[in-house]
Amino acid sequence: MEALLEKQFGYTSFRTGQKEIIQTVLNKQDTIAMLPTGTGKSLCYQYPSYVNNERVLIISPLLSLMQDQVDQIKLRGEKRAAAINSFLSFSEKKYLIQSLEAFRFIFLSPEMLTSHEVLKKLKEIGVGLLVVDEAHCISQWGPDFRPDYLKLDAFRQALGNPCTLALTATATEEIRRDIADKLGLNEWKEWVFSVNRPNIALEVIKLSSMDEKESRLLQEISSQKAPGIVFFSSKKKAEELQAKAGEIGIRSAVYHGDVETDQRILIQQQFITGQLDWIFATNAFGMGINKENIRTVIHFHMPSSIENFLQEIGRAGRDGDQAHSILLYSENDVAIPLQLSELEKPDLSQIEGFYSSFRTGKSLDLIQQDLMLSDTQLRVLGYYAEHIRSAGWAEEVERILEERVVSKRRKVLDMKSFIETEGCRREKLLSFFDEKLMYEQNQCCDRCGLENIRHQNETKEFIQYHWKEKLSLLLNGGTDVQ
Repeated sequence: MEALLEKQFGYTSFRTGQKEIIQTVLNKQDTIAMLPTGTGKSLCYQYPSYVNNERVLIISPLLSLMQDQVDQIKLRGEKRAAAINSFLSFSEKKYLIQSLEAFRFIFLSPEMLTSHEVLKKLKEIGVGLLVVDEAHCISQWGPDFRPDYLKLDAFRQALGNPCTLALTATATEEIRRDIADKLGLNEWKEWVFSVNRPNIALEVIKLSSMDEKESRLLQEISSQKAPGIVFFSSKKKAEELQAKAGEIGIRSAVYHGDVETDQRILIQQQFITGQLDWIFATNAFGMGINKENIRTVIHFHMPSSIENFLQEIGRAGRDGDQAHSILLYSENDVAIPLQLSELEKPDLSQIEGFYSSFRTGKSLDLIQQDLMLSDTQLRVLGYYAEHIRSAGWAEEVERILEERVVSKRRKVLDMKSFIETEGCRREKLLSFFDEKLMYEQNQCCDRCGLENIRHQNETKEFIQYHWKEKLSLLLNGGTDVQ
């Protein structure tokens, strides 16, 4: 196996977990695998294709993630990779679908699962391995974010139940069981490896006000090692602070769902190639970024769950070198995700109004306008209108949605528990996944001591200039302005 690994991928040894997962897939056994972010999950589905010479179909949740994977495969010299998603024009999409048999690796967005043309072509050419990347999305987001993920069971059956590999970096035992249930897996092999990333130091900084928090963020991005990402819950706050960072000479950009697609692609490429040092982003950023040398991840707002937190800090230190996670926290932060979880749930009158209008054939656009539903609420109610047929539909849907609110509230409180722990943060983080910290390590967390990493970062020779000062220095012959 190592000989093929070196010949095809240029590596001399497998990383933890890769070989075991690959062997299970080669034995045609459905598999759920949990590997930490940045430890090479993509090899687990690429490698088998060169052994059995079978086509691999990968369902991927974010367009940026999908495109990045295709680009990485092509950089390796494998040209038979393609992605079908909304980035493509109609003619490009039609051409790719018609010529799918020419590709070894085919990436699909969840929305493409409903395309009869795509399904017909895939059944015709055959799929050797079905991969569900970021599989926690099935359980964690489900109808809230991408209801098409919940159609994977039917899609899999239509393809003749090919061997299936579900990959994730963060999934509790409860979520792994839910993944298996949603995919319709009867017997499966489970490979679960530690979520611990020992090279990422964990730090929580408690602050008393929003002004203090903003000031501290600008201080941190001026002194911490770049490249880095700052995560926000608010698009507006991300834009405000990115503008302030620009005023003090920080090479940065803002990235969120309202940024135009071509601009998002440009920002990603500028960040990957080192033209930008910091990205101010909502959690839409990061899943599709294969940048190994990210040194710092800062959370300006508290993440809504431990799983989200792990996913986001997992962008850092993929090269194995020291990285740093900083969470800026003030007492009111916990209220934001709690309020959001409540606001996302439509009230009973909206649920009843939706069902009544939906049954009469009224368009979703008009229903949304009449009932003042958010996009998420519309997706959720649309999904349940198609999948629940009970007489008391509205009451049943309200019960389900209330259960989801309770679950989200519990996850928020778990995150607060991590922040407020008086013991080792890494040990606390692992405990949510029923893991134990097996050994002490240097640069662990602020509870265990981070003096070395703070001293190293804060004393580096790096001067930040206001843009006016920088321009003046350059005009007067300065060549070492950073």
